[in-house]
Amino acid sequence: MDLWTTRTALLFLAAFASIFLTACGGGAEPDTDTVTNTSEENTVSAFEPRVADEPEAPEFPDLQAEIVDDRFRGTISPLGRFDFLNHTFPLPRGWQNPDGSDITLIDGKLEAISGTVDETASDEERSRQRAERRIGMSHVVTKYFDATGDGEDEAIVILKIETAGNAIPQVIYIFTWKDDRPELLWHFRTGDRTDGGLKDIRPDAGELVIELYGQDRYMLGEIETGKITGDDAQLCCPTHYTRSNYKWNGRHFIRRGDRLTFALDDESAPPVKNMGDVVNSEQRKK
Repeated sequence: MDLWTTRTALLFLAAFASIFLTACGGGAEPDTDTVTNTSEENTVSAFEPRVADEPEAPEFPDLQAEIVDDRFRGTISPLGRFDFLNHTFPLPRGWQNPDGSDITLIDGKLEAISGTVDETASDEERSRQRAERRIGMSHVVTKYFDATGDGEDEAIVILKIETAGNAIPQVIYIFTWKDDRPELLWHFRTGDRTDGGLKDIRPDAGELVIELYGQDRYMLGEIETGKITGDDAQLCCPTHYTRSNYKWNGRHFIRRGDRLTFALDDESAPPVKNMGDVVNSEQRKK
């Protein structure tokens, strides 16, 4: 056999051996593209991309926790037997219906009427549509305690103004029992969450304590104060609240003492007294 024939034969034998070993699995490297367990149905690509975990939704503080807790739920006063879920309430200054009407709850609720205005309509028609608007309300809680210092319980009825979103403006009504019926002593509207929303209302040594979220927020008659410079916390998550005391003088609840602003993230920090006055003083100096 000549040299060319011998070389060709050797190459043919080498190729045949390679094919035979591959087919039989002898000496073959494992397939790194797959990881196979004992079940053929559970073959998973080793390089399959992982799906990222869904981010958890942030947990917002429960700003109504103190209002709806178990304190002051019972009373021996006749107010405890009165049906405030089916009752007529006046609306506070700055938050009235177009026709000045009161609201009447039925089973603790009153649906709002939006009175959508068609801007393409005539002036007369737009005025009529606006006049149809009505404020909606829902009952949050009724509590009973001595708010006037006379030794008798009053009823504190808290209603939520119904809005289309997450806002929590509220109206608080304080009733005493007189001549066999509830008599309204004071009603006022609080703001929305961080923006002057109601944190708590309770008695303290013959006075009424009102706590509102925000810096130096307190009640002025039927509405809460406005924001002071620098009070820019997100609506969902207040950083401060203000405590103020009120004393019944036989006709009105009069604010007494200092307004105390507390930091929610540092309970040990002393409160700032009359913070709005401090801010205004600093502004005048500038």
